[in-house]
Amino acid sequence: MFRSKSFISRLFSMPLTAIATSALVSVSMLAAPVTYAATKSTVTKASAKKQATATKSTKKVASAKERSSSSRKVIVLRHGKKAVMASRAQPVRAAFVPSKPTLAEAMGLRDTEDALALRSSVALVLDQNTNEVLFQKNPTAVLPIASITKLMTALVVMDSRLPMDEVLTVSEEDRDTEKHSSSRLRFGTQLTRHEMMLLALMSSENRAASVLGRSYPGGLPAFVSAMNRKARELGMNDSHFVDSSGLSSSNVSSAMDLARLVNAAYRNPTIREFSTQTEHEVNVLGRPLHYVSTNRLVRGGNWEIGLQKTGFISEAGQCLVMQARVNDRNVVMVFLDSVGKLSRFADATRVRTWLEHQPSVQGPQRPFPASPNLTQGPSAPHAAHAILASQQARGT
Repeated sequence: MFRSKSFISRLFSMPLTAIATSALVSVSMLAAPVTYAATKSTVTKASAKKQATATKSTKKVASAKERSSSSRKVIVLRHGKKAVMASRAQPVRAAFVPSKPTLAEAMGLRDTEDALALRSSVALVLDQNTNEVLFQKNPTAVLPIASITKLMTALVVMDSRLPMDEVLTVSEEDRDTEKHSSSRLRFGTQLTRHEMMLLALMSSENRAASVLGRSYPGGLPAFVSAMNRKARELGMNDSHFVDSSGLSSSNVSSAMDLARLVNAAYRNPTIREFSTQTEHEVNVLGRPLHYVSTNRLVRGGNWEIGLQKTGFISEAGQCLVMQARVNDRNVVMVFLDSVGKLSRFADATRVRTWLEHQPSVQGPQRPFPASPNLTQGPSAPHAAHAILASQQARGT
């Protein structure tokens, strides 16, 4: 009792200001957890709302990008106002697909080393007058020859003695169903046989070569038979042809056989002229088209080239055959499966440089080697330095 009275008496004896302050402190301590909880709830709701807004905005941007990537609007000004004329789809980028190895690469021929460090898997250099083998690398390997085929096409056309001024028409039958390649000669184009053969040899025009074969008496099958018959006549026993353009990888030959083909084609002045012409213009459906040689060495003008033909399909790699005069010597060069677009021309230049540092050897003409593996001996004591043979990695 005494204590209670003492407390009450002290309470009533305290000033009014102290009592109010004490009450406010107590209320504040009781309300603090409630205020914290309410504040936390408000912040959480605001954060969630902000996050939802950002997500919605991101979706809108992604949707807009998707719409813009799927199509592009063509807007033009008409009477001072913008108008959407059309909507076109954006081009789709094709996925990268690694190229398949060439047949020579699959056979391991690219691993063959040679003294000139050529980039071609197959190489052969012959003295055209003596038939002397000056350089060889895998000369008997039978490989796809791509558009080198067109030299045989030209030989068969010239042997047929068909009128060169006859007008031929490009049709759907000349469409490339083998490699699906394009052509500047549209269906309905009419050119003379003369111009078709010129474009086939100079610019390697595939549809022109197809027309030449299709217009042969008996059609393309008879033409292909004539090609293989001509190959047998020339002693090209490792060669076989299935079309007139070279688009099929089944058109095959060896470097030795192709040297025979070059020699035979070189004897025809029309084939020599057409294959070494630098440019030509034709009228295609009322529109002039300008064609140039596929051989940069011909266009360069610092070579004496009597005949040439380039070729390429994925199975064959970059190919080149030429007849040229180097260091007062007529030579035949064959390069197959060269790595890179320019390496076949670089290989030819490297061979020319090497020949220019060799003594000029003049000797009696020899028959062409009967065996494709035969490397003939020197015709003079100095010729031993002129023969640089890198034997075939397999098959010799």
